[in-house]
Amino acid sequence: MAKADYYEILGVDREASAEEIKKAYRKLARAYHPDANRNDPKAGERFKEIQEAYEVLQDSERRARYDRHGHGAFDESPFDYGPGGGFGDLGGLGDLFESVLGGFGGKTQRRGPLRGSDLRFDLELGFEEAAFGLQREIQVSREEGCERCGGTGAAPGSTPAKCEACGGTGQIRSTQSSLFGSFVSLRTCHRCQGTGRVITKPCDQCRGRGRVEKRRRLTVNIPAGVDDGTRLRLAGEGEAGQRGGPPGDLYVLIRIRPHPVFRRQGAEVVIEHQVNFAVAAMGGEIEVPTLDGPAKLRIPEGTQPGSVFRLKGKGIQRLEAYGRGDQHVRVVVEVPTRLSERQRELLEEFLSLSGEQPREEEKGFFKKVKDAFGPG
Repeated sequence: MAKADYYEILGVDREASAEEIKKAYRKLARAYHPDANRNDPKAGERFKEIQEAYEVLQDSERRARYDRHGHGAFDESPFDYGPGGGFGDLGGLGDLFESVLGGFGGKTQRRGPLRGSDLRFDLELGFEEAAFGLQREIQVSREEGCERCGGTGAAPGSTPAKCEACGGTGQIRSTQSSLFGSFVSLRTCHRCQGTGRVITKPCDQCRGRGRVEKRRRLTVNIPAGVDDGTRLRLAGEGEAGQRGGPPGDLYVLIRIRPHPVFRRQGAEVVIEHQVNFAVAAMGGEIEVPTLDGPAKLRIPEGTQPGSVFRLKGKGIQRLEAYGRGDQHVRVVVEVPTRLSERQRELLEEFLSLSGEQPREEEKGFFKKVKDAFGPG
């Protein structure tokens, strides 16, 4: 299951200040602390999520990494499980796990190619843009291979040298004796980080990292029908890999702004539209807004408040499927707030013909109409 967004867990904006993040954390921590929710087994898990999110976002450096890479920012080490803990706080047992896993492709994998990190970009769209799709240009900051050194990190004309600490193997081997015999431990070399090579003369452009940060313009093809939370994958548009590894991917997360008229339910569009009470009573044709522009809608005689009518095919394109949804129009009967003298006379005559008598003057006929045609 995908991990929840840290900002959403704390209920803050991505531009929230450190003080706002701390305030949100304290409020949620009090509400979900296990000691205060002994009868709720889910509170403990929720509390751990809140703690994890806060420990990343309250640290400016880790927050910057998270904003650029998402949860993938903390996935480089197989023993780093993020701020929630992991093998890092097990002391000597961490070395034990590392030595065991090292022989099965754990730490030794760092000597070979490493895939680049995935990136995330939040893209906000208007309601109609999401409904019909479009192309949108975005700017992304990412690390790419240094062109000056070809990604080696060494200055042009020089080459990395064999690491003297590990003899070029990328691992430090040590033997420990115990009551049960000798135990061989393999650790990643701290000097060369498992590559077996050290840069004696670093590139002056990337300073030996082999990668530089660049800002790129990319065109995103947004299909018709994307919904809030839809994630689009741009393969190979993430950060550059290391030691010849492939680049990561870029994930574009769609956010849709609310519309003042239209509401969405899957591929269906829902609106509320006011209808004059006389039209509702006698029937007629009205004009209603749709995503394609104004459309005619027939209102039958005797339409009641809250009645819903359907405009077939006026909804949103079904994502990865054929056809569009429908638009549903909920009728809200409009009662005039003021009546002319002639209007009042005609309505009083209508009441009389209906066999009803006008109520006392202070209530007025208008309130009578409101009682009859108000929301049901």
